Amino acid sequence: MPAVTAPDILVLPRITVPADAAARPVAKVVDSQRTLEGAGFPVRRPFPTAAVSQADPFLLLDHMLAAYEPQEAKGAPWHPHRGFETVTYLMDGTFVHHDSNGGGGVISDGDTQWMTAGAGILHDELPSEELVMKGGYFNGVQLWVNLPTTNKWAKPRYQDITGGNLTLLTSGDAGALVRLIAGNIGEHAGPGVTHTPITLAHVSVSPGARLTVPWSRDFSAMAYVLSGDGFAGSDSRPLPDAHLAVFGPGDSITLTAGDEQNGRTGQYEVLLLGGMPLREPVARYGPFVMNTRAEIIQAMEDFQAGRMGTVPAVHLGDADDD
Repeated sequence: MPAVTAPDILVLPRITVPADAAARPVAKVVDSQRTLEGAGFPVRRPFPTAAVSQADPFLLLDHMLAAYEPQEAKGAPWHPHRGFETVTYLMDGTFVHHDSNGGGGVISDGDTQWMTAGAGILHDELPSEELVMKGGYFNGVQLWVNLPTTNKWAKPRYQDITGGNLTLLTSGDAGALVRLIAGNIGEHAGPGVTHTPITLAHVSVSPGARLTVPWSRDFSAMAYVLSGDGFAGSDSRPLPDAHLAVFGPGDSITLTAGDEQNGRTGQYEVLLLGGMPLREPVARYGPFVMNTRAEIIQAMEDFQAGRMGTVPAVHLGDADDD
């Protein structure tokens, strides 16, 4: 990490912040929960937790981080989704995915898979065969983005955003690299197409440098530390590794990297995220997120009846499928 860098950061477009932009204060800083997901791979989960139960319009953020030994890597076998979007961004490692519509693909260093589950889909996400056989470093995040009521029954779709298509930006003094995945930072737009208006970016701040970015006043705002130690807000609240800062109202976000960084990249690696709160009722059960309990029951019945699709036989390891 990071997977996508710029040969010469000095030639990148510079981020400008209006002189009258009000700095967002830090409302709270929380640590992540350590847990297991899928078939048993480790994740750091800053939300939902007891400290941050609601992050509207987001539902979940998992940081997948592991140094695997041979035969140790695991993924998420076939499972359903309905009513939201999953955004998987990989900095190191490879995921292979398939779905019940016959789609699929491979995402690796710096790539993003944006899956709109909408009305319902089955899919799997598995480490590459090479990673399973040889082991290796794996580092990525998965973000669940809620869909508004009007889009919960949308047709499922994928966006495969390769690392080379991210919008690369830098701060005024070129002390930070910003990889804009979706949404807008000032006048700059990322490649991701979203049903729910959000902004998502991975930033690398050099030791001792400060990054300030404009942020939509109507959006929520959070910063999750992927690696390193630093500070958040104009009042420099400590924000260490695996911690999440939740910002209050305002027009800009500020991050400052500590003078010493001991992570793999030597940079302060942070995920910036926020979006337009939906302020709609949320009913959730496992991989289903709808507005009412009745819709959750319907989702379970539809899944059990195969109305979200079926697992293709080619993926079942059937000896007759060569």
